[in-house]
Amino acid sequence: MKRISAFINKAGDLKGIKGYIKITAAVLITVFISGLLQLNSYSESMNRGLAANLIRLHVIANSDSPEDQSLKRDVRDAILEYVQDELKYSENIVKSREIIKNKLTDITNIAKKVITEKGKSYGVRTIFGEYPFPTKVYGDIALPAGEYQALRVVIGEGRGANWWCVLFPPLCFVDVTHGTVPDSVKEDLKNVLTDEEYDMVTSSDNESEIPIKIKFKIVEMFQDSKVKLAGAIDKIFKSQG
Repeated sequence: MKRISAFINKAGDLKGIKGYIKITAAVLITVFISGLLQLNSYSESMNRGLAANLIRLHVIANSDSPEDQSLKRDVRDAILEYVQDELKYSENIVKSREIIKNKLTDITNIAKKVITEKGKSYGVRTIFGEYPFPTKVYGDIALPAGEYQALRVVIGEGRGANWWCVLFPPLCFVDVTHGTVPDSVKEDLKNVLTDEEYDMVTSSDNESEIPIKIKFKIVEMFQDSKVKLAGAIDKIFKSQG
């Protein structure tokens, strides 16, 4: 009888352990999913703010041949020269967007002219819309990956490496070869972004890394999740006691 009783008690203990493990696993999964949802919500919120206040230029080459890549840069330079002149008196994104949309035909013709002068017969597609971009660094400013409104210029089959910059505020028109963006352009960014968005894009390590502010936010969220998990486990222990 003692052996049977000991076996029953042991079985009861095992059930309790299994139940505890199941509850703990459920808590861990819940906290992890909660953290991911918070991070996703934060990321989407930041991207919406940046996408609503920035206009990018995206030029895609016909192919990766040296000749086609050189042609892409020539087309880029001609478009930038034209757009810079058109946007120099625009002080807000609404006006800039309107100007670019109204000048799509002119921009297409400028690109075609350069292509013809270089002895090519490629077609050109010029579109204004929202497109995905990877993380990109301009000097000491970094833009996280996401969907952005952009002027897209596709040369020929558009299968080559692409080039991009920011038309508004005018990061396309500044020299960042020394690793810093002029204060005047940063001031333009401050005027169109929230404080949090501005802090995020002006804090980066290098092109391959996520901006520092995003890293801090990730750590903050998961630290908060760990505190919640510790509290949940403590409650489980107390309920078992």
